[in-house]
Amino acid sequence: MMKAINKIRSSKALVMIVWVLGILVIWEIFAFVVVATKRTPENVLPHIWQIIGSFFDPKPVANGMSCTQIVLVNAGQTLSRAGQGFLIGTIVGFLLAILMKLSRIVEKIAAPYLMLIQLIPILGMAPIILAMTHDIGSSRIIIAAILTFYPVATNTLAGLNSVEKAKYELLYSYAAKKTTIYFKMLIPSCIPYFFTGLKIAAPMAITASILVDTLQGDGGLGCMLSQSLKHAMSIYVFWDIVVFSAVIGVLSCSLMGWIENLISPLKRVERKAKKKEAS
Repeated sequence: MMKAINKIRSSKALVMIVWVLGILVIWEIFAFVVVATKRTPENVLPHIWQIIGSFFDPKPVANGMSCTQIVLVNAGQTLSRAGQGFLIGTIVGFLLAILMKLSRIVEKIAAPYLMLIQLIPILGMAPIILAMTHDIGSSRIIIAAILTFYPVATNTLAGLNSVEKAKYELLYSYAAKKTTIYFKMLIPSCIPYFFTGLKIAAPMAITASILVDTLQGDGGLGCMLSQSLKHAMSIYVFWDIVVFSAVIGVLSCSLMGWIENLISPLKRVERKAKKKEAS
């Protein structure tokens, strides 16, 4: 009995439930405070049940579409750009990490620029990229890629540098070629670090795409967010987008974890060990 209770206490699901319930309680407290100040709740902080209800309300709020329809239609544009940028940033970041591992000169040249890019705010970067590309769609993809490739490159490089010296010496003793060292030792060893970068980058790419959408009025979640705040449509569109974006951000991180569990050699070893313990 005690073993089962301790297992429940240490479960990740329980921790997540406690955190979610805590956030909901704090949210509702502030929502009631807003009501007590005699301000209009729907224009400041609606209750959770009001936000959930707006997802299922079929009443049109703009262009003959309900809140949910507006969110889903514009989410397609935003997530498509974020996905393209994420894919490009992942490839570029991984290849850059390999190049930095192969050459100290490349690492010394690239490292300061990587740090500089991260210090520039997203909204400050957007006009620069737009001036260079003259296309708002392409600039959104590029910004999502830029915010993706930094965590991917730095974490992958950390994984490549984490391999013990003894492993190098073992392969050198077998006269292993450099390609063999990378494909048999370094790349498999850096996979957990690589996926750590992906877990950080995936929500960042979505956030970047939404923020850049606010600068141009041609669709996207950020554009609808701005219009809702300006009362061009129901304020519930704003809160629906906030909730939807938060959920998508969490799911994108979870998706990277699921893929890691599926393909990572180390994760497969861990699963086999757990099965043996259970049996």
